[in-house]
Amino acid sequence: MVSASVDAVTRLRAHNLAVSLDGFATGDDRTLEAPFGHAGQRLMTWFFPTRTFVSMSGHDSEAVGQGETGVDDDFAAATNDNIGAEIMGRGKFGPQTGPWEDESWQGWWGDEPPFHSPVVVLTHYPRPDLVLGETTFHFRDATPQAALDFATDLAGGRDVRLGGGPTVVREFLDADLVDYLHVVISPILLGRGVRLWDGQEGLEERFDTRTTASPSGVTHLEFTRKPR
Repeated sequence: MVSASVDAVTRLRAHNLAVSLDGFATGDDRTLEAPFGHAGQRLMTWFFPTRTFVSMSGHDSEAVGQGETGVDDDFAAATNDNIGAEIMGRGKFGPQTGPWEDESWQGWWGDEPPFHSPVVVLTHYPRPDLVLGETTFHFRDATPQAALDFATDLAGGRDVRLGGGPTVVREFLDADLVDYLHVVISPILLGRGVRLWDGQEGLEERFDTRTTASPSGVTHLEFTRKPR
């Protein structure tokens, strides 16, 4: 599994991106009440019992140290290792599209988002920066390379996490900017939604791959960029 970089080179890493057997990383009909659309919570059932999720979502100190350990938690915890900033698409920040008619929406996470670092939100409709606790959201209309350059500056020598969703991950793969990609294959069929792998023929030629099966029924698939 991915570990902290041993040199000063900033890496772009995507973690915990769950997809169905038919390749969908999110479902149709996304709303405020259903962030993953008709997929519901099914793509992430492996994640919710982990100690990492329980600890970061708990509202009191009793949650710290609770939850399951093992393969799934090892992968879940790696997402926070040596991360200094995140890049996400607007769809991960919220379900709205078009101009920001109501800037009162501050994301899915409440007053204390779990990022604790700068977050670059890619959108064609910028809005003022938003500071919530230890997290600052920067809204930018930028190409993948420009967004990565900006996030790299914000990361202060640490790595940048590519938070998704699937459309954004594809754009950064197309631009050949991703250094590490962790995909979790969930044994469900969604039938519709947004696919991760569209247009990614030959991806394996650029990456070394490794698979790890979990007792929970998911398969963890790692892509590590070969030397350029």
